[in-house]
Amino acid sequence: MRQRAFLVLVCLLLPVALYCRPADAAASFDVGAAANVWSAALAYIAPRALNPVTIPQMTLWGLNGLAALDPNLNATEQNGEIRLYGPDRLLLAIPAPGPTDAAAWGKAAAEVAAAASAASPALQQAGTQGIIGNFFDELFNHFDPYSRYEDPVQAAQDELMITGLAGTGLTLEDQHGKAVIASVAADSPASDAGLQPGMIVNVMNGQNIYGGMVNALNEDMAGLAGTSVSISVADPQGNRAEGDQRLTLIRGYIPPQTVFSEPPVAPGTAFLKITGFNKGTGDQFSEILAKLMAQPAPPTGLVLDLRGNRGGVLRQAVIVADSLLQSGPVAETNGRDSDADQMFKAEGADLTNGARMAVLVDGQTASAAEILASALADDGRAVVIGSETLGKGLVQTVTSLPDGGELYVTWSRVLAPKGWPLQGLGLMPQICTSNGAAALNQQLAALANGRNLMAPAVSQARAMRPPVGIGAMLAVRGNCPADIGGELDEQAAAAVLSNPEIYQAALLH
Repeated sequence: MRQRAFLVLVCLLLPVALYCRPADAAASFDVGAAANVWSAALAYIAPRALNPVTIPQMTLWGLNGLAALDPNLNATEQNGEIRLYGPDRLLLAIPAPGPTDAAAWGKAAAEVAAAASAASPALQQAGTQGIIGNFFDELFNHFDPYSRYEDPVQAAQDELMITGLAGTGLTLEDQHGKAVIASVAADSPASDAGLQPGMIVNVMNGQNIYGGMVNALNEDMAGLAGTSVSISVADPQGNRAEGDQRLTLIRGYIPPQTVFSEPPVAPGTAFLKITGFNKGTGDQFSEILAKLMAQPAPPTGLVLDLRGNRGGVLRQAVIVADSLLQSGPVAETNGRDSDADQMFKAEGADLTNGARMAVLVDGQTASAAEILASALADDGRAVVIGSETLGKGLVQTVTSLPDGGELYVTWSRVLAPKGWPLQGLGLMPQICTSNGAAALNQQLAALANGRNLMAPAVSQARAMRPPVGIGAMLAVRGNCPADIGGELDEQAAAAVLSNPEIYQAALLH
């Protein structure tokens, strides 16, 4: 049922039904669709790409995608013409447009692709969307690893991952035969309506309900955005009739949960894991942290686990940093386009009231997660524990294309608050666990005596300024090789948070 609802939503999100049609539908190359997509892409990329590249060069790179589908084809520019060659003859020759005319180059590329498709069974098999996709695959082979095109289906799936499936945010459970609210998602219609766990739902969409129905009811919470669910709720004692509160919830997009509270590593501490950054991460983090700090005995130490976190929405990482820092820089981005130049600062309040903090990272910690960890480390707010991170310090700008696909174009580099680049270099932890248990024990013993054995490597990394050669970056990263996180990280965090002297020596600030 959920899978069917997901597919319906994907199809509804696609302005051009390239995928939501029978698989055996006749497929001829759509010149107009390809021209619109490529023209829009070329016009968007040219002024924003981190490294300058001309529209003609991008187009010719993209047309190499024809040869990727059929090696007998070759598109080139000669004597002011775009020429398409087959295995034994010239298939097409058209005048090359002006060098800055993105619309004309997109149209010309579509004409070349149409001629190629007419002559090639392989291209006919690929269809319009396959040829469009191969154009971008070949184009972005000449860019960085993160610039890319996502076809309409993938773009719709990613949008659902970021925004969430439309629903109410309400989860029910069976308690003694009654349908009781088990949880209410942050930033959801249910939370906006003031619903709380423990409330009893007696009626839904005009039907009296009971505990045995909760599995089906929970599945029915998902649906199209803008549709409604009517419910009647009672207080936890189950008073009905005049005591019921009648509400109408309008389904909306609910960001998936990305913040989770885990068992603590040491008495008096808390452990929060962030698996990614979507549009709800900041609110989820603040809500969970606020509840922890409102306890009669709030934690004196916090472990923030960013291992395996591949990043996501940069602004959400800044919001999390804002709730952990009193003030100060979080990150800086620079690019060719003036709109890419931004300074992100924390201007909120530390919700932990200065509690000691350890941040766990590993070789899969990337992008927005690296930015958050770097901000906390450079500020001296937290001890970073683990291994070198991935080193993804490039930011992409995103635009929707006429086919419903999306274009991700790298347009800026990220600098940590102290000015060192994240791209390629990654974040050097103040306590390294990837060199094994013996090396970790040596570090902890030295920290107990006020010395941090990682100080030279951390200082060397933070002193680097772009541009940095690959050899220099690899030499620094070798001090704490990227690895998958494990139990040593938690052991180190427990030692650091349990001993103020070790904590201070580890900060390196």
